Amino acid sequence: MVYSPFDFNEAVAQRREFAEEGLREGSPVVGVSHDAGILLLTVRKSQRKVFEIYDRLVFSAIGNQSDVEQIRIGAIDVAHREGFERSPDDVTAQRLVGFSLSPPLKRLFGDQFSAPAVVRAVFGEMGRTPHDDVFYVLNYDGDFVQTTRFAAVAGSQAAEDRMLAELEGLGPDSTLNGALTRALRAWAAGAYASRGRRSEEEPEEGSGEDAFERQERIDAFLREQLGRAHVEVGVLERSVPRESKFRLLGDSDLQEVLRGLRD
Repeated sequence: MVYSPFDFNEAVAQRREFAEEGLREGSPVVGVSHDAGILLLTVRKSQRKVFEIYDRLVFSAIGNQSDVEQIRIGAIDVAHREGFERSPDDVTAQRLVGFSLSPPLKRLFGDQFSAPAVVRAVFGEMGRTPHDDVFYVLNYDGDFVQTTRFAAVAGSQAAEDRMLAELEGLGPDSTLNGALTRALRAWAAGAYASRGRRSEEEPEEGSGEDAFERQERIDAFLREQLGRAHVEVGVLERSVPRESKFRLLGDSDLQEVLRGLRD
């Protein structure tokens, strides 16, 4: 079968549309670096979404559960093999994403006889100081970007832009509770945008609704979501003496941040 340039471009557009549609309803994920480590936060109703990959690597994603699980298992396998054959210091998010996960995703996206993966993932790597922390966002087409301080994945580019705007200004001296508060607000902004909360009674953007009114809508949306879903936060803790730096925060850890939002 021979493809013309038009056929190829049309096929790529259709595959991109297929993947984006599958991601649209995904619960966003927020990554934030703070003074004591890094965290990944999301709000979920069912399956766990935040996982440790290796000593200083943490992972979460949105998309089809089978694709998310394939990426997670593949990342764990590669990380542990690299750590065994080389050294734990050689296991980095950059090597994992750039050399092991991105190439097969690119091949799959370009294979016209297979469905593309429906996944957008975020990897966090904790450094020795907050200035060394990095995040990698890996897309379904194999493209990836590196960020510092914070990262976000959501069901649309507009939603991710809103989340990143909410996180702007966070620095390496942020505390855990400060980072959690900002991450939760960023999650709400992204989920509100990506789930198309607009309705007939809700004003369109640019219609005159001011920032205060919009924030009130997002806060109300967040309280509504917290009444029916669970906040999941996985942290890598920089200075704990135990071998595993990863921990899922419990209700007592989140009590102060969630106070007033669940009333």
